[in-house]
Amino acid sequence: MSIIDLRSDTVTKPSKEMRKAMFEAEVGDDVYKEDPTVNELEEYMKNLLGKEAALYVPSGVMGNQICLNIHTQPGDEVICDANAHILHYESGSLSALSGIQVNTIEGKYGIMTAEQVESIVRPNAYYMPQSKVIEIENTHNRAGGTIYNLTTIANIHAVAKKYNLKYHMDGARLWHASVATGVSMAEYVRLFDSVSVCLSKGLGAPIGSIIAGKKDFINSAIRVRKAWGGGMRQVGIIAAAGLYAVKNNVERLKDDHDKAKFFAEAMQEIEGITCDLEGVETNIVMFDTIMLAEEFAQKCEEKGVRLSAFDKHRVRVVFHMDVSLEDVKKAIKIIGEIK
Repeated sequence: MSIIDLRSDTVTKPSKEMRKAMFEAEVGDDVYKEDPTVNELEEYMKNLLGKEAALYVPSGVMGNQICLNIHTQPGDEVICDANAHILHYESGSLSALSGIQVNTIEGKYGIMTAEQVESIVRPNAYYMPQSKVIEIENTHNRAGGTIYNLTTIANIHAVAKKYNLKYHMDGARLWHASVATGVSMAEYVRLFDSVSVCLSKGLGAPIGSIIAGKKDFINSAIRVRKAWGGGMRQVGIIAAAGLYAVKNNVERLKDDHDKAKFFAEAMQEIEGITCDLEGVETNIVMFDTIMLAEEFAQKCEEKGVRLSAFDKHRVRVVFHMDVSLEDVKKAIKIIGEIK
């Protein structure tokens, strides 16, 4: 039985063309900054994001955690949404690696407002943790791939500037926001001190993320990456996949957004399922079932569809290049038959 895997856009496999690029990649020792393919990828991404410098790292988690580590000291605090990836899906790294904590806000569809952020900035009192970073996630994973608009980003930046706070974007799926809105990646991250973007979410690369910021920031990031075991050697073999992905697979993300919208509209017609179309902006769909989500996901897998159980009754599906529209239609039919 063939499986339609909708658990995540990280489950894609490299295409024949991407594998060819990997096979032919010119390599060198990246710890010495001598890998020409990594250097080309970093240069390309620096320009795409409009930053002074960029750094290739093994994962999005490492990318976020390096950025937050550089921006803080132990005992400091990061302001973020209550459903942020850095809080729920990074294995407690904020405290384990950097000795920092979070102060959270319940954003609407994961989107915080400047007023909410300002309301929880700590006073400058010796007995309190110090607010040091405002972090936003664009698109927002647990909220269903929702997008921060430029006005909200600018308003929150004004709060960061007022209180001398750093501003970090977890832009793992920033590509999706850019394709959905037509706003360039550089414009989205212009006001941020640091940004992390993921090459393996939606773009089809098997591994890797990029962080970007000022040159001094990236020089510090190189040191932290090495200290945490992320210094790699002839890594151009996998960097070539990321380079191919960013040059060839960004615009096609619109297809995944269209599949998500098609799927979400179909979910509204299935008895026992509730799907909020307003929150479907990119390639992720969240829906609720009257059945327990774990049981629902298990029954779907038995029929050939893999989903993610998120909460007690909430299910997440993610659309990507390895799922065709015909696969989506088949998944809708199977889901409709689950009792």
